[in-house]
Amino acid sequence: MKERIIELLRTALPMVDLESDFLFSELDSLGVTTILMLLSEEYGIELEAKDATPKNLRNIDAIVGMVQGKMRVES
Repeated sequence: MKERIIELLRTALPMVDLESDFLFSELDSLGVTTILMLLSEEYGIELEAKDATPKNLRNIDAIVGMVQGKMRVES
């Protein structure tokens, strides 16, 4: 899952350093919206603006955790 998320985000957001431990600080509102939209579509989950927190978007591992948590809740 982590590799797929990196692939999706690298394609959609080529200027963002996905290896950063402060990924959220590198994102503008369009970047945040893009991440939520891509992951919602890819994994069939509902991600909303309230999910776009610095904790959830801190780094790739946090994003993976957010997706996994949503998948558990929605299944």
